[in-house]
Amino acid sequence: MYYFWKFILYFSEFCIIYTIAINIFYNGQMLISVADLFGYLKKMKASDYKRYVNSKNMVPISILVPAYNEENTIVDNIKSLLALNYYEYEIIIVNDGSTDSTRDKIIREFDLVQISQPVKKSLETKEILGLYRNPKYERLILVDKVNGGKADALNAGINLSTYPIFASIDADSILENDALIKLTMLFVEDPETIAVGGIVRIANGSVIKEGKLVKMEIPKNKIAVFQIVEYLRAFLTGRTSLSKLNSILIISGAFGAFNKSVVIECGGYKTNTIGEDMDIIMKLHKKMLDEKKTYKIKFLADPICWTQAPESLKDLRVQRRRWQIGLFDNLLQYKSMLLNPKYGKVGMVTIPYYWLFELIGPVVEFLGYIFIPLAYLFGLLEFNSFLIFFLIAFLLGSTLSMGSILLEQISFRKYTTFGDTMRLVLFALLENLGYRQLTILYRIEGLLKFNKSRHSWGTIKREKFKGSEKGTSA
Repeated sequence: MYYFWKFILYFSEFCIIYTIAINIFYNGQMLISVADLFGYLKKMKASDYKRYVNSKNMVPISILVPAYNEENTIVDNIKSLLALNYYEYEIIIVNDGSTDSTRDKIIREFDLVQISQPVKKSLETKEILGLYRNPKYERLILVDKVNGGKADALNAGINLSTYPIFASIDADSILENDALIKLTMLFVEDPETIAVGGIVRIANGSVIKEGKLVKMEIPKNKIAVFQIVEYLRAFLTGRTSLSKLNSILIISGAFGAFNKSVVIECGGYKTNTIGEDMDIIMKLHKKMLDEKKTYKIKFLADPICWTQAPESLKDLRVQRRRWQIGLFDNLLQYKSMLLNPKYGKVGMVTIPYYWLFELIGPVVEFLGYIFIPLAYLFGLLEFNSFLIFFLIAFLLGSTLSMGSILLEQISFRKYTTFGDTMRLVLFALLENLGYRQLTILYRIEGLLKFNKSRHSWGTIKREKFKGSEKGTSA
């Protein structure tokens, strides 16, 4: 029994130190992000990038949109892409064996007809059933194929693509008009760039008509508001700071651009994983470092992609469980890079960070909620220590969220009213009083169900964007 009490005490002390350390680390990331973001804004203020909007000198780009049961959002998505400020690009919609009316809605809306066209098979994919075009929309092509998953759909799009750079965009997302040119500027400015990610932000509550965001609003749905705070924190602090170190491990599948030849050389997207967006980045890091080539993988906080977030706990659970499974799968797949000096900052800093904080962190935090109160109840931990732990954890966590909101307001100010800002601040405080703990449970469930669900995406309900009638399940 003596050793049992000792274990509770020592593990509680470990949880306290771990929680404080992880929050200090995250706040350190925010400081790096502030410096980097302000440097970027200063650069863009002096930049004349707008003169490249219709310039023939800009690198042409292929936009790939994998779509599976996206009937509620796909038309708005395509309209937003057709309206982009960019001189030369193509839009390749890959219908990955949808069982709803995704394919038929695209054909009907844009009056597409089936064509015959040879396809270079650089990457192996499921069978292509048909290609559809309309001369009126010369940028647009629809690929209809047998279901093979998102990664397989992206590989099919790469095979069909014409241009040296491709961008992957989710079918439930909307790009701002100048997003593409800001993203591709890095490829033009620095030939060593092989991948660039843009920021993903929550569109729930905002009004989108004909593929354009016409009114920015905070959603009424509380789960969606919590995710706005999460996304600001994850993108404006986490990914910005890792990008500064050229050791970012994930570019969101919702919006990223890649050097096509390098992606093909490393075998394209991995099809037997639900974390294909992380896998492709880790694969690129490994390939370039193995071959001792100089390269850059970057994240930009300015080119914005607006996407739908889950609005029910059921869908949130599916999403967070899937994210954690994908994370674990990729960390195992590339375990040879862990603490391997050959892989520089990626192997020595970033991958250990993901193992310690992103993968194991939820487990330690969950156990802390159990063992620290037990240590106090059994008289092993003084009340002051017990109270200080929860205050520090709450304040440090809230400071990070508050800092991200402040950074957003100083830099981009997408939420223009005082009421919207105060609502985000309120949810940044409330996040640590239940919502965070719930998402931790979902992530732990993902770890527990790893072997059973590592190849299962699950389904999340999609709605039509605000401004049209409600959608149905997808």
